Amino acid sequence: MNEASISQPTPAAGIPVDGLDAFKRAFRRHAAGVAVVTALMPDGAPAGFTATSLASLSAVPPLATFNMAQVSSSWPAMTVGNRVAIHMLGPRSRHQAERMAADHAVRFIGDHWHSGPYGVPILNDVTAWMLGTIVEVHPVRNSAVIVVQVEDGSLGDEDDALLYHERRYFKPGALV
Repeated sequence: MNEASISQPTPAAGIPVDGLDAFKRAFRRHAAGVAVVTALMPDGAPAGFTATSLASLSAVPPLATFNMAQVSSSWPAMTVGNRVAIHMLGPRSRHQAERMAADHAVRFIGDHWHSGPYGVPILNDVTAWMLGTIVEVHPVRNSAVIVVQVEDGSLGDEDDALLYHERRYFKPGALV
């Protein structure tokens, strides 16, 4: 087989495929679960953000990871030794995801949360939450991977999964 006979992948008609655009378009098509991470800032103010990068790292010890931009308003709270709460959301708690993705000045206005263990903000009406301590922060260019050791938590009411796909929230449909 010569080089001329090797077929090269061709982009779909009319869709640009430069590096950044291809990356953004591809990840918009990758459905992800929705979580919210909350913590206390160095001055004691509540901080939080919506995350679609939550993943389990290990069961023993119980470790979870999430990613975030270092320019995030919550970045100053992401220090080794600080406690965070990771909240899992379902369609009934979609409003929590939307609120925590809004302007940081309004994220904690209202009665949708309460002060939990160690003063860490706990969101109400979530499917589950876990409390943990940040054990590692791995800066990668202008973002970071945060590793949390989970120490406590609670289950809320059962709900369907909440997925983020193509810049919209969904719940799973039919099994395939």
